[in-house]
Amino acid sequence: MAAFFGFLAFAQAGNNGHAADDLAALTYQAAGDELRTRVVINFDHEPEVSTMLLGEPHRLAIDLPKTVFAFDKKSIESRGLITDVRYGMIDDSRSRLIFTLKGPFVVERLDVIKNDNSPGYRLVADLVASSDQKFADALKAQNQTTASTVVAPKGDRIASAAANEVSKGPKPFTVVVDPGHGGIDSGAESGSGSLEKNVTLMFAQQLRDELGKLPGIRVEMTRNDDTFLRLSERVRIARQYEADLFISIHADTINRGSIRGATVYTVSDKASDAESRAMADRENRADAVAGITFDNETPEIADILMDLTRRETHTFSLSFAKTVVKSLKKDVTMINNPHRFAGFQVLRAPDVPSVLVEIGYLSNQEDEKLMLDPAWRSHVAQRLAAAVGEYAGMKTAGALN
Repeated sequence: MAAFFGFLAFAQAGNNGHAADDLAALTYQAAGDELRTRVVINFDHEPEVSTMLLGEPHRLAIDLPKTVFAFDKKSIESRGLITDVRYGMIDDSRSRLIFTLKGPFVVERLDVIKNDNSPGYRLVADLVASSDQKFADALKAQNQTTASTVVAPKGDRIASAAANEVSKGPKPFTVVVDPGHGGIDSGAESGSGSLEKNVTLMFAQQLRDELGKLPGIRVEMTRNDDTFLRLSERVRIARQYEADLFISIHADTINRGSIRGATVYTVSDKASDAESRAMADRENRADAVAGITFDNETPEIADILMDLTRRETHTFSLSFAKTVVKSLKKDVTMINNPHRFAGFQVLRAPDVPSVLVEIGYLSNQEDEKLMLDPAWRSHVAQRLAAAVGEYAGMKTAGALN
């Protein structure tokens, strides 16, 4: 590997001195987020391309004929799923691009297409967040065949083995618990200075412990400390673990301090009420706190991100929300109409039933006092864990429609 990257300086030298028939990679562009990233590379003529998945860390290698790379250094900075881009020669006649990604992924599309309005060809690759198991299956399938996937010329579509590989082994019922906010994004703040990011983490840790007592339940956390995570990164983590449930924990504030109690939200493009819509708008701006915007995304990718919820997943989310309300209502204070819905971005995983649980409101002094009480948090965590156990049992038994 060191020898490979030793040729990097030569590869970045530009077009000076390279043979006329050498391939030139002229520009590199990437757009998207931690769920889906598109890469577009322009070449001066048609490249012959092959790809290979690499693990530890998760990487995609793209092999090319001898190529001179003329990328602008700023264009290859970390973006979306991609944390690192390297390129260079691997022998006298071949070059390689290596993308390092934040986690397991699927190559949903990899095409080589002739440009319509300009000379040359472009490579278009769509990389989509996947699960650990599916990535491992794809590596296994790759190793059992040719250890690589060749992309046919002139834009013939090739999907990686990971796109169609389905885990055949048994897996535990997996719950991903997501403490809202974190790091530079402190979330809501009470009049006395309590921060939402701290309250959600304390509750999530107690919920994790309660869920760990249930047989057959695997529990993962999106964060275990005071760390900032993008909304799409939280969803990516849920997909990485092939979560059967995603539970995002929050403790917001509201203009009316008299309102208190727990609320359970599911995703919908149309909000159930004005308060829910306003809350979703606030939560969806969490990335902006860290100065993150979506200005570099293409409209196509933005549209995909806004329309990820699948019908079956949404049905399961509704079923779990009803189970949570039934369990909490027994002895936990809840607001009127405790199951509500709005366009929460963090709930938009395409294949993971997801709910957002507002355990109380920091704008209400009684709620704040309870949320800071470990005994109260433990009790509510027990009720929520009971709802998870009931839902898991019904889903395993096939009792959910």
